Amino acid sequence: MDIVSLIMEYKWILEVCYALIISSICMVIVTKTDKFFKLSMHQGIRYFRNAFFFYGVAFIGRYVFGLFSDMNWKSTLVIQFLFEYFLITAGFFLLYSLIYKKIESSKEQHLTSLVNSKVIIFHIMSIILATSDILFKSYFFMFLSQIIIFLCASIIAYNNFNKNKKKEFPKFYFLATIIGLVAWLLNYLAASFFEWNHQILINVGIMNILFFLLFLYGVLKVTKK
Repeated sequence: MDIVSLIMEYKWILEVCYALIISSICMVIVTKTDKFFKLSMHQGIRYFRNAFFFYGVAFIGRYVFGLFSDMNWKSTLVIQFLFEYFLITAGFFLLYSLIYKKIESSKEQHLTSLVNSKVIIFHIMSIILATSDILFKSYFFMFLSQIIIFLCASIIAYNNFNKNKKKEFPKFYFLATIIGLVAWLLNYLAASFFEWNHQILINVGIMNILFFLLFLYGVLKVTKK
């Protein structure tokens, strides 16, 4: 039995482990960056923290989706909608952590960074995109939005890396966003042209874990200092 067949045989168990691993990584990142934000009051860290909060919730939702995938179609659609909504929102926050200075003034004070007058647009757009996928019975709008988000984030992260080559975190940020971009492109290709090819999806899963591990490693290094 080859490795792909073995993975498919234990697919449900591996999906649960996969979701729990990523959710656990996100929980550590959120905890560490929250403490760091309270010390530095750096708004970029605050939005970066929010991104991984939503990623963590999304993958917990993915775990729930796996548990209840055989339930009635209404429950399945609700869980799919929530998964996409949280995942898309996380992508928006990740990008916003890089560009917030161009949108917010330093004097602005928001009671919460999860939902305020600036980021409410993320939630609205996430709802529209997730709803569109439900209506058209596809993942196209989620894939398209994340490819665009990660392409923009990669370009900005690369420029930040060039300006701050002595700092380590911009390097991890750039590498992680490139991996995220490639993973979303492969996911789109697998869904649109290769009928959810198992080999491609396994590679996407590995890249997703690497994406989160890179950010975890970068956060741990920065917060340790």
